[in-house]
Amino acid sequence: MAKNKVPKVSVPVMRRLPVYHHFLTGLAEKGIERVSSTTVAHQFGYDPIKVRKDLALTGAVGRPRVGFVTRDLLKHIEAFLGWSQSQEAVLAGCGALGSALLGYEGFSQCGWEILVAFDKNPDRVGSRIHGKPVMPLESLSEVCRRMKVQVGIITAPAKSAQKIADMMVDAGLRGIWNFAPTSVQVPEGVILQQENLLASLTILGLKLKFMKSEQKPGLVIDE
Repeated sequence: MAKNKVPKVSVPVMRRLPVYHHFLTGLAEKGIERVSSTTVAHQFGYDPIKVRKDLALTGAVGRPRVGFVTRDLLKHIEAFLGWSQSQEAVLAGCGALGSALLGYEGFSQCGWEILVAFDKNPDRVGSRIHGKPVMPLESLSEVCRRMKVQVGIITAPAKSAQKIADMMVDAGLRGIWNFAPTSVQVPEGVILQQENLLASLTILGLKLKFMKSEQKPGLVIDE
């Protein structure tokens, strides 16, 4: 076996672990000291074997018929997801979506902080949104280099998205989270996470359609 072999983690697993974390946090706050993988599985309608495999990836160790120590399991999930380390980002585009993300308290719970926002609207520049300073978009590259930020969030209109992505790449950012309703191109070595709100809404609509249908759906949506 190769030394220091890195386990392969699928995107569905990476999406499920934060959901488990939210549920486990609620249990911990209620004073529930131990939890089984079966309890977690039943909460979300998942196969218990799938949940056990997910949790095993974090390095957490449970005991037969006893389960996991809840807070210990939380710490393992946080460490596995990188939430135990502080991570910083900048945001470009301070419209409705950008402003909402600037005020989202959940980021701090997983170690993330948006340091500063950028916008080209002079009415927004110089203001603060949820305590975050808004700076001119043209200063993005210089500010990011000075602050040594690694991640950028794009919440600008589609027509501006590629230009902003190029500015972020030029500033040395290694990861881009794009919410703009268009695809952007980045060079090799830069990680791009593309969010498509319409696609998510479409999936919800399909699930509702299948739920209401009397016939067995011919399409399986993999979670």
